[in-house]
Amino acid sequence: MLTTASRLCWLVWMGCCLLLQPALAQARTPDAVLAAMTLEQKVAQMFMVTFYGRPMNEPARNLISTWQPGAIALFPSNLGNPEQVAALTDAIQETLLAAGGIPAFIGVDQEGGIIAHLEDGFTTFPVPMLLTATGNPDLAYQMGAGIASELRAVGINMNFAPVADLNTNPDNPIIGRRSFGTDAQQVRPIVAAFVRGMQATGVMATAKHFPGHGDTDADSHVTLPIVTHGMERLMLTELSPFLATMDAGVGTIMVAHIWYPALEPQPNLPASLSYNIVTKLLREQMGYAGLTMTDAMDMDAIDTVYSPEESALMAIQAGHDFIVLGAHVAPEVHARTMQAIVDAVRSGQISEDRINLSVQRILAAKERFGVLDWQPANPAQMPALREQNAALIAEVFQQGVTIVFDNHNLIPVSGTTAVIYPASQPSLWTECNRRDGLIAKGVAASPSNQDIAGAAWAARDADTVIVFTQNADADVQQQALVAALPPEKTIVVALQSAYDIQTLPEVGAYLVTYSPLKPAFAAACSVLLGDFAAQGQLSIHLGD
Repeated sequence: MLTTASRLCWLVWMGCCLLLQPALAQARTPDAVLAAMTLEQKVAQMFMVTFYGRPMNEPARNLISTWQPGAIALFPSNLGNPEQVAALTDAIQETLLAAGGIPAFIGVDQEGGIIAHLEDGFTTFPVPMLLTATGNPDLAYQMGAGIASELRAVGINMNFAPVADLNTNPDNPIIGRRSFGTDAQQVRPIVAAFVRGMQATGVMATAKHFPGHGDTDADSHVTLPIVTHGMERLMLTELSPFLATMDAGVGTIMVAHIWYPALEPQPNLPASLSYNIVTKLLREQMGYAGLTMTDAMDMDAIDTVYSPEESALMAIQAGHDFIVLGAHVAPEVHARTMQAIVDAVRSGQISEDRINLSVQRILAAKERFGVLDWQPANPAQMPALREQNAALIAEVFQQGVTIVFDNHNLIPVSGTTAVIYPASQPSLWTECNRRDGLIAKGVAASPSNQDIAGAAWAARDADTVIVFTQNADADVQQQALVAALPPEKTIVVALQSAYDIQTLPEVGAYLVTYSPLKPAFAAACSVLLGDFAAQGQLSIHLGD
């Protein structure tokens, strides 16, 4: 990490370099920037590059300095605490400016919940479907703004979120709890507000994975999924949340590596490489004027079929603005692929006007989000931001905790109540242990037979039983634990997967929190003890 003194020296040296190379660094309007760019610089604006490691190593520095790419994607190998991330993003932008280039979009996956690449010193946000359960667009706006505020503090100006895919297939191996929910009409106002909050705070949002990855039973990281729905179903369901994000002014839409036969007649041609989908559907039919980008091109649905040069060329011909080669692509492959596109323009395979069209959109987006007027990061804001976000998350849980059913009016509990909880989460018992008549029984996360027998004994003479589960749909021991309890007086609280109930025997009541964070414990216990009524609306379909 640079010290204050060395940072000052670096900035002085950078300023001297800028005096010698003023063309791009000092041009402030998109038109002026475009007019001053070489063909190589234009092509590089269309690439989102990656590199390995937390300090920017020499191969990465050479790639960024030589090619001046338009965007950088950061992954866990690049990311540590706020001070380290801020030093890295500053170094990236300073390297670009010193080379006579323009500042880049720097993006990260910070969806909230399952996918959150910033962890050390950053707020842990709940899964998006909790937001949908609140039914409150204002909270969704605040959550988008809350995530963006922490990204901006460390110099990140683009987020690969929200996931606009609907969770319509419970067997989906890659979307699941990353989704905002199952029902398009329920999701639309929440995902749109999330986008508005994020972008109002200065971070460009990315709606993904167009036209919809929700109803697949395969992972495009390892194969090419196929979605066979017709256009009428796609418009009513899969495409609907994307339209909502477009109405909210979303800056970028990421297109999936999935084949949609109803939209693309060429067999096994992914949406990400389809002119019919990227240009005809998204741009012309749906009227989208923002940026489009590919999903990572090192996913097996692409890189087992095409070379990086082939897939990049096809992506540009399809109509994309950003090509994302992926986290596992070496700097020399990035350089070789960008050079291949330069050569394709010079040979007439692609027109320079086509390149200019994308670069104009990219530069307009950089102006919109303040990237052209880059300022160094300010990680000193992080403690105050985390405190604000903690209060927000507590409110989201209070409004989102959902009683799915209560067939015997067990909530709020009364009389003697056995509380069976994962012993690895002692704060759960601390939150619930606020009145007389509660009997604690801690069990293993995957309960042993002895745990199950002890829980059944504790439940025998209780008036009510509360049992907390966490992904019981994938744990037969948790299922056996619930089966050993008296069903008519048992309340199951699913801390993580709301699908737990589908693998459990019939019980008296079922409550879900969607994310197993500490604020969920407080909200769930408050509902169970009658401090306030559950307000949440179930955000996924659980069948019968």
